[in-house]
Amino acid sequence: MREFWKKAGLIGLGVAAGIMLSLNFSAIATREAPMGLPLDDLRILSDVFGKIKTDYVETVADKKLIREAITGMVSGLDPHSQFLDEDAFKDLQTSTVGRYGGLGIEVNMEEGLVKVITPMDDQPAARAGILSGDLIYKVDDTLIKGLTLQKAIDKMKGPAGSKVILGVSRKGESAPLTFTVTREIINVQSVKAKMIEPGYGWIHVRQFQERTGEDLVKALKNLYKDGDLKGLVLDLRDDPGGLLHNAVAVSAAFLPADVLVVYTDGRIPEAKMRLTANREHYLRGRSGSDYLKDVPAGAKTVPLTVLINAGSASASEIVAGALQDHKRATLIGTQTFGKGSVQSVLQLGQNIALKLTTARYYTPNGRSIQAKGIEPDFAVEQTSFDGRKSLVRVRESDLNGHLENDKARVSAIAKSALGGEAGEDGVTRQQPPVEKGSKDDYQMAQALNYLKGQPIIPATKDTKQQLTARQDKTP
Repeated sequence: MREFWKKAGLIGLGVAAGIMLSLNFSAIATREAPMGLPLDDLRILSDVFGKIKTDYVETVADKKLIREAITGMVSGLDPHSQFLDEDAFKDLQTSTVGRYGGLGIEVNMEEGLVKVITPMDDQPAARAGILSGDLIYKVDDTLIKGLTLQKAIDKMKGPAGSKVILGVSRKGESAPLTFTVTREIINVQSVKAKMIEPGYGWIHVRQFQERTGEDLVKALKNLYKDGDLKGLVLDLRDDPGGLLHNAVAVSAAFLPADVLVVYTDGRIPEAKMRLTANREHYLRGRSGSDYLKDVPAGAKTVPLTVLINAGSASASEIVAGALQDHKRATLIGTQTFGKGSVQSVLQLGQNIALKLTTARYYTPNGRSIQAKGIEPDFAVEQTSFDGRKSLVRVRESDLNGHLENDKARVSAIAKSALGGEAGEDGVTRQQPPVEKGSKDDYQMAQALNYLKGQPIIPATKDTKQQLTARQDKTP
């Protein structure tokens, strides 16, 4: 028996070595590994594998042990690297086309709990009252502690129309909160647009999906159908990102041809890219016509403001950074999320893959976005019209194990919109989010003021009256 488990240990070592080798070759293709395998550490892994097989109270399948080892190895790198099993890989493919089942929240794992990064606008979780920064510790009768992120997400998913009860810990609340959320098929409309008032348009990019560039062109053509605009607000608030080539497309819609939009740098040649406002980089090899040829000519020169906040991440930060560096737009709002790392999806088999951080993003002027974000030209919090602040926001630098900014030492990023209003019990509570593009949207009102050449009005209890008075005088 002892000899059998010695062999089993050697088999485990061979399996682990095989995993290491396959990942290495997947990541750097035909190039040789720069270093040999750490045999002493792999021997420890083999010993642990063998001990679990012999001594653990219950029998555990080899596949489960190996998958859990891979998951732990990858999750220890940074918050965005992930081993994608069959279900997770399918979910990743589904999310980029804008239709999937669930609650409508962007989440991450922190200290064994599910941390809400962004509740998507007009989706079940946001309507139920879930806020950025909430920690989900329980789903129905299942405690999250001890589950992987994917397993926790699977618990929250279910048939459309069914209900799920979430136990939530929220900063500032003295006791846990409970929310009942009705699951829906999540249809994320990538681009929304409307005329705020005659001559001034508003476009909200909610997520960068497969057709975002084309949807943006349609929105612009619709806004320009009655003539040129005096100003345009591009709203990237709470946009969690998405497909890189569509971030290039959105940037290219407002920039001159062939200017640099973003570049990346990493350890391997494949991680070094320079993406420009060129059809090669936003069509990504797709056949067919260049849809950006239909962008109204006025979009290239119209006075442009971009709204950003701490929920603006990844692809939306690339767009904001490019427009800011090229002095094409004025950024208004609060500092962005700071997700400036590149994840490459390396397929390891027919239905599994490794999502691995392989590079950092840099703006055209060489600024690193990672763990720092994009700073607005004018800092304006999303304040309600009675002067109360709302919504504590989570940023990349708040996530455990985040990748550091390589161009600046980031000790702490000041949170925007901290506070809220203290109740009679002394507990500080966050105010509910304001509907974007509505008459109560303070940040949008300030962006519109800027486009009209009017000063940005400080947030006070008299703010609404001041804005109304100005609007009444506007011809």
